[in-house]
Amino acid sequence: MKKGFTIKKILINLIAFFVGILTMIPFVWMISASLMKTGESAKYPPKFFPSEVDFSHYIFLFQNLEMTRYFFNSLALALLVTMISLLFNSMAAYAFAKLRFGVKDKLFKFLLSLMIVPGQVTMLPLFLMLKQLGFINSYFGIIIPGMASVFGIFLLRQFMMSIPDSLIDAARIDGASDLKIFFKIIIPLSKSVLITLGIFTFIGTWNDFLWPLIVMTDSSMYTLPVALASLMGEHTQDTELMMAGSVITILPVVILFAFVQKYYISGILVGSIKE
Repeated sequence: MKKGFTIKKILINLIAFFVGILTMIPFVWMISASLMKTGESAKYPPKFFPSEVDFSHYIFLFQNLEMTRYFFNSLALALLVTMISLLFNSMAAYAFAKLRFGVKDKLFKFLLSLMIVPGQVTMLPLFLMLKQLGFINSYFGIIIPGMASVFGIFLLRQFMMSIPDSLIDAARIDGASDLKIFFKIIIPLSKSVLITLGIFTFIGTWNDFLWPLIVMTDSSMYTLPVALASLMGEHTQDTELMMAGSVITILPVVILFAFVQKYYISGILVGSIKE
């Protein structure tokens, strides 16, 4: 029994290893191609690694194509949307988890039902609403739709349901207001799941292409994915330059995940607690 279990474990690890290698191959080639000289990636037989490391494509992107501006546009928007979203999602989740009001359950079920509605369906009415408010071609057009999400409220609410009511009642007896309870008790206890949701939100905002493309008309306000798409239209044949732009777009979120993956995993686990 023990021997069979060991063999099974080894096979699972081997399969996971090979799947991981296959998953990494396109990413490694993308980095490798971005360091090749112009046209080298199209030669036959194809090369996987550059014959000579060349950083000229990265230099060209930052010096001639305003990639620095697009990078900081994406970074500022992703950070701002993440912070605002965490605040609003956590406050709504606390209300649904611990406060008592008449339509709480019905309202929460209604919100959950909205999760089955594809985001593309709401794009047109959302665009028209933002147009009436004058937020088209402004960063508010991206920030406002990202201020809260049903998924974020659901994830945080499921965790906050596991926080003992006796802890909150004791704080109320000591004279603490709901706002103080929220910031002094609920937020510190929800640290891991907040980090998990923050990662989801940051990566989602950073990688978002369609909505910024619809809202933004001024090229100086583009985010990295939109700028990369416009770059492909101008430099379609320059594969190495495209790969350099892709690396700049992807690498920050890969580095972020590498640093916070332990919080992400623990947040997923605590967020899976059922009522």
